[in-house]
Formats: sequence, C-alpha cells, structure tokens
Amino acid sequence: MKKLLALILSVCVLLSGFAFGACAPAKEEGSVYVGLECGYIPFNWTQTSASDGAVKISNADGYANGYDVMIAKKIADKLGKKLVIVKYDWDALISGVTTGALDFIIAGMSPTEERKESIDFSQAYYESQLVIVVKENGPYAGATTLADFAGAKITAQQGTFHLDALQAQGPAKGINVQTAMSTFPEMTAALSVGTIDGYVAEEPGAIADCAATSGLTYVHLINNVTGFTATPEDTTIAIGFKKNSKYSDPVNEALSGISEAERAQMMETAIALSVNAVD
Repeated sequence: MKKLLALILSVCVLLSGFAFGACAPAKEEGSVYVGLECGYIPFNWTQTSASDGAVKISNADGYANGYDVMIAKKIADKLGKKLVIVKYDWDALISGVTTGALDFIIAGMSPTEERKESIDFSQAYYESQLVIVVKENGPYAGATTLADFAGAKITAQQGTFHLDALQAQGPAKGINVQTAMSTFPEMTAALSVGTIDGYVAEEPGAIADCAATSGLTYVHLINNVTGFTATPEDTTIAIGFKKNSKYSDPVNEALSGISEAERAQMMETAIALSVNAVD
C-alpha cells in the first residue's frame, strides 16, 4: 500500500509540473482537451460565470471565454467531441501536449521554428501586428515608430515572441529592455504605476487592455515598416498538437470552414466581451 501511495503521489507531482497545479483526471473518451492560460485577453480569459458562451475550466475555478475558446468550440463541434478546457501556465503548454495530457494548444501561440521542433501546428487562425501599450498621457503616447521609444523602459511577457523581438531589436533602437513579466495583468499594473513605460502586445490584446484599464493607450506600429521586424511565423497564431497527431487534418479542415469574415466578427465580439471580463 505504501508503494502504491508513493506511486500515485509521484504521478500527481509530475502532472502538476505540466498542468495548472493539480493532479489531472484521466481523459474521457469523446472529449478533446484544450490547454490555454485563461489569462490572455482577448484571446482567452477567466470569468466567474458561464455567461456569453463561456466554458467551465476543468481543473480550476471559473469559466474560460475569448477568441481562442470560440475557435475551440467550433473545432470540437466539427469533430463531434465534448470540449474540455484545461488551464495551464504558458511555459507548460507544450509539455502538456507532448505528454498527451492535452490534445491541442489553442492559446494565441505563434508557430515559431523553435516550437516546431517539439510540436506540430495547424494552419493559422489569426494574424496581427506587434504594438506597444503606453500611458495615455505619458511621454511615449505620441510615438509613431519603434525608434521613438529610445530611452523607454519596455517589457514583454516571458516565453513569447514579443519578448524575443524586444530583446533582439530594442537595444539597437535605444530601448531600455526590462525584465520579462509573467502575465499581461502584471504588465498593465506595472505600467499604470510607472514601473515601466510600456509593454509589447499584439493589437487585439492591446485594444482590450486599453478598454479595460483607464489611462492606457497603444502605439499602432506596422510590422516591418514602423515597428518590429517580424516574420509570418511570428505574427500568425496557430493550434499546437503532438507530433503526427491524428487531429492535425481534421482540425485544419475545421479551420478552413471558418471564413475570414466570421473570424473577424469573433475577434470583435471577444474584444467587446473582454472589457467586462473578470480575471
């Protein structure tokens, strides 16, 4: 019995390193398990009720909503599966897929070459610009190019291509690159109190952050023109699977059935809903 208990405890500890922090239940037949942060507005967030089509988070309190959840629901419906949302820390998502705890990652993730070494990706389901969120009445609100941020203290979320771009290109523009932060709410709070002068975000997230937090705005930069140099693999967002996953073709087929107009409307809806979202 002691050996059995020790084995169970070891499995739980191992899984907690991948998941949100609890021993994950066995996967159910007929379900697809989708991992996301539940904290990356407007792509995904946590709210307290099932309103506006939110889905109960399987391993934490609250309900998940946002553009990623809307995409996940459409894919699950197309596959004829029940959607199970699993809350993961950003840095644990890829491990969740490679170990089989998750079927997909739908979390605003870019299909970078580094990530492709570990997992496969679907076709893109969104593409956006990199921008910088600043104080509305701050010294950088009038910036129009990346060079205008010389001397500014700018950060980005750890583990993202936003941070990679900032660290690689910021110093040459005179930007004072700050230590990466874990979440967007953390960066929003730091900007509001003046610890930083701005942070890098994708435009939909910036719109949502500025709508939800008074006193913030964002500088609209254009990739490869006035802003960061970025490749399509950086600015597109795709769904991550385990290598050679059986879901690859069915998911791409499901995505092909969602028109550009429908995707744009879904993002507009997600941004509007996120203004009143509760993290």
